[in-house]
Amino acid sequence: MILGVFSSFIAALLLWFSGKSLKHKLCWLIMLLPASLFIYFASFLVKMEGAKVITYVYKWVPSMGVNLSFRMDGLALLFLLLITGIGTLVYLYTSNYLKNHPLLIRFYTYLSLFMGSMIGLVLSDNIITLFIFWELTSISSFFLIGFNNNDAASRKSALTALAVTGFGGLALLGFGVYAYFLTGTTSINEMIGYSEMFENGISGMILLGFIAIAAFTKSAQFPLHFWLPGAMKAPTPVSTYLHSATMVKAGIYLLLRFTPHFELNPYWSPILTTVGAITMLYAAFHTLFRKDLKGILAYSTISALGILVFLIGIGTTASLTAAFVFIIVHALYKAALFLITGIIDHQTKTRDLSQLSGLRKIMWPTAIAGFIVAISSAGIPPTLGFVGKDLIYEATDYTILFTTVAVLTNCLLVYAGFATGIKPFVGKLPEKLSAVKPPSRTLWIPAFLLAVLSVVFGLFPSLLGNIVQTSLYAVGDVSFVKLKLWHGFNGILLLSMVTIIGGFALYYFWKISIQKESWISKFEKISPQTLFVKTAVGFEVIAYKWTRIAQNGHLRNYVLIIVLALIAALGYHIIEDNASYLSNFTLTPMSWNEIAVVGIMFFAIVFSVFARSRLSAIVGLGVVGYTMCFIFVFFSAPDLAMTQFTIDTLTVILFVLVLYRLPPYLKFSNTPIRIRDGLVALVLGGFITLIALEVMDESPVRSAADFYAENSYLLAKGKNVVNVILVDFRGLDTFIEIIVLSIAAIGVFGLLKLRLKKEDK
Repeated sequence: MILGVFSSFIAALLLWFSGKSLKHKLCWLIMLLPASLFIYFASFLVKMEGAKVITYVYKWVPSMGVNLSFRMDGLALLFLLLITGIGTLVYLYTSNYLKNHPLLIRFYTYLSLFMGSMIGLVLSDNIITLFIFWELTSISSFFLIGFNNNDAASRKSALTALAVTGFGGLALLGFGVYAYFLTGTTSINEMIGYSEMFENGISGMILLGFIAIAAFTKSAQFPLHFWLPGAMKAPTPVSTYLHSATMVKAGIYLLLRFTPHFELNPYWSPILTTVGAITMLYAAFHTLFRKDLKGILAYSTISALGILVFLIGIGTTASLTAAFVFIIVHALYKAALFLITGIIDHQTKTRDLSQLSGLRKIMWPTAIAGFIVAISSAGIPPTLGFVGKDLIYEATDYTILFTTVAVLTNCLLVYAGFATGIKPFVGKLPEKLSAVKPPSRTLWIPAFLLAVLSVVFGLFPSLLGNIVQTSLYAVGDVSFVKLKLWHGFNGILLLSMVTIIGGFALYYFWKISIQKESWISKFEKISPQTLFVKTAVGFEVIAYKWTRIAQNGHLRNYVLIIVLALIAALGYHIIEDNASYLSNFTLTPMSWNEIAVVGIMFFAIVFSVFARSRLSAIVGLGVVGYTMCFIFVFFSAPDLAMTQFTIDTLTVILFVLVLYRLPPYLKFSNTPIRIRDGLVALVLGGFITLIALEVMDESPVRSAADFYAENSYLLAKGKNVVNVILVDFRGLDTFIEIIVLSIAAIGVFGLLKLRLKKEDK
């Protein structure tokens, strides 16, 4: 299983380094990666009968409870099949859509990185690794959305998507840390045993808030939905893959995965149903005012995601069944519609719905696929969309509010499906489109295959019975369900007929116009995106003003702020502690050699402070360092004395070499500022002295020292305890320090290689 998770990352690495040698004509072979993964994961369909779960655990950082824990159940398998199945078609489609593109191999690299991130996300059973893969999907999608990096709009859309989903990632990290604090485990499955932490009190509210923000940002719920329409600037294969079956469904997956944890939380259902209902109706309404095909698909995708959140919030067996079926329904018809839109854009160079008609005469296989997926999105038999729509209405349980919202939303989605899947192909072919050439087979076959699957699964929905049933088991519902196309003449069928008639009437009578677009644009001033941008600008203004005050380019100002903050922290501690240790504190007598060394140190400090040249000040500081060496020797610490001697010698030499060629010593501050700085330094030194005395008064805790002394050789095979602590027991700290120093070295190297123009000097 671990190879299935990391194979995409390995492929991305190989593509990155050997992509230039890979001929573009052979790029279609890259589709063998998702195809082989699809076959591998499909083999689990037989193994996953009932509530069976397959786990794999690799201990990664066992001391911190961070393991590569992968858990295969029905829910994970459902998403894995969509990720790899749709991915196979997208890889094939891309080989022609971006044919001869100079960055095609780079695109496949990003796509493979994203696919691997999604696979790892849905299989993770450890909250830390889940977060890592979650963030990897955001980063890789950033590169995919901004693939056309020469376009300013693409760059802006990528940054917006990264900002919003990155905020959700922080929420997920907060959830993971707090959940671990409460439960003591990082295993998502084991957390179910601490359900009381997720259900009641302030802890339940905090955890619910974190998980809701993470899911709502990723799955584009109102008012955090605005990044998704902007992401349509990406190439069509990206829109197809990210917005039909993968990235936007990650938030849905997260809600489903934690449904067993929160199902008894009293706020879980109201929050999800409310947000889902608002999102599904709001986004579906916006499809009426869009002329761009991808714009219509973007808002209909947001609406579909709202439906899924709405169904998860209801939380009954019927609603969860409807959610699982609708995940498949939406992935099939929405991926096909995106692919068809890409074909139209690729061949005609336009996505403007008002300029498209009659294309069936040129691309009839594409037109057939468009007709089929359009009726599937409308919920017309015998497609799978009909089964999904009936299940949605059954899930509302004839509740007036829920049913009304569902019917209105589906009517609007019928219009959106017809507008994108039928309208471009019917009517008279415009003169300016008469020269359009038919698309290549590798462009229309993926969409046609998805259309065929919509019909096959519609006629035989029992084919999906096993995966839907095991998915129900994965979210804690052990009810038995049976999928079928025909439910007889009942109220649900009547609602379906109302939906189809209402949607068709909208499609027939509603004509998009400039006036309608202008009317909806009036509300742009109060849209969530505008408010988000204004908030970002406000933060930028505050940051600018704070920078002018606290970071004005003078190093002494930075040091002063840091020192004042440290004085405030130490002062609060000293006042709170009342310095009771001073009343019974006694000093041991000082020898004459100690008095002499301290005297030399004092005079060296005074000499450095009042020196009139840099070299004199450096010599004075060197003397201070050497006197510290004597103090270490007096107190039986020769290793520290040698370290101090070496570092101080090198420091003095480096300072002399660096400062020797600087201009003459100048005073950049007046007397009051120097007095202020002197007082600040004296106060900090006094506080440090008090803290040192307090530490000396405390009884030493030997447990940590004894542990390192006893286990340095046994566990790390090292006799030098200090070295073992740095390299093994606290190796992560050392590793991070090395990274920081490496980054600083790269920065310095970049500055050394910098060649400024004359006007920049």
